[in-house]
Amino acid sequence: MEAVVFVFSLLDCCALIFLSVYFIITLSDLECDYINARSCCSKLNKWVLPELVGHTIVTVLMLISLHWFIFLLNLPVATWNIYRFIMVPSGNMGVFDPTEIHNRGQLKSHMKEAMIKLGFHLLCFFMYLYSSVHSN
Repeated sequence: MEAVVFVFSLLDCCALIFLSVYFIITLSDLECDYINARSCCSKLNKWVLPELVGHTIVTVLMLISLHWFIFLLNLPVATWNIYRFIMVPSGNMGVFDPTEIHNRGQLKSHMKEAMIKLGFHLLCFFMYLYSSVHSN
């Protein structure tokens, strides 16, 4: 059973790595003016909820399977994702809003957040890989 948990977490982590890279590429395209803010934000907002669900499922799965260290490692990122999703101001398009993305350095902060998430998911990938091999 433990191997199934880690294999599922590994596959989910692969999807989250892909999403982080997609966010970085799309935000860098906006930064270089290859796409406009509206299309960039609509592309990214479409994937905010799947990212939130994917990461939350793994966090809850680690809690249920009593892997406390991995649960506590995932908890701050899952909490941050939920907080960002809930705290979207009314009238905004979503977490990424085209009218505000160029204001107050939001583009840089979104880019930094995507890079941090990519590093975190890469760390988790190797941790899940090791745990799945070790559990067999």
